[in-house]
Amino acid sequence: MRITPQIRQATVADAEKLAELAARTFYDAFNNMNTPENMEAYMSKAFTVEHLTAELSDARATFLLAETAEANGAIAGYAKLLADEIPACITGQNPIELVRLYVDKQYLGSVVGNDLMQASLDEARSLGYRSIYLGVWEHNHRAQSFYFRWNFRVAGNHIFQMGSDAQMDWLMERDL
Repeated sequence: MRITPQIRQATVADAEKLAELAARTFYDAFNNMNTPENMEAYMSKAFTVEHLTAELSDARATFLLAETAEANGAIAGYAKLLADEIPACITGQNPIELVRLYVDKQYLGSVVGNDLMQASLDEARSLGYRSIYLGVWEHNHRAQSFYFRWNFRVAGNHIFQMGSDAQMDWLMERDL
């Protein structure tokens, strides 16, 4: 069966569904490589309905949702773009950050991730940005492979605080 996601911008009304998906996809991606305490410390702040409502209300942020007819309109994945402070190692012209791109595990390996990435690049261009960057954990080889296929290159690194664990993220960028 071919999965055909529909990509749309999220609204504040999506906060509850998005919080549930965001927590689940983050947990699925990282629980086997982090302690339960560090996962809980991060997730209890980052994926609450209140926190996602605030993020969805931020004029600098754009959330894209991939919904599938096969799952009765359930959210299969999401992406978040954010126009914020730019790390010094990012050298592309007029960059925007791709803060998150997560796909529900049942859709990994389908077109959902690719469709979300293409929609993110298209949205960034439509907003007038000329380059895009992201952070990816140094141990997340699946995501790194995905980003390399989309012509991202390593530009530097920074620390991502996961509870009490200071983790190294690669900062990757590409032109739009």
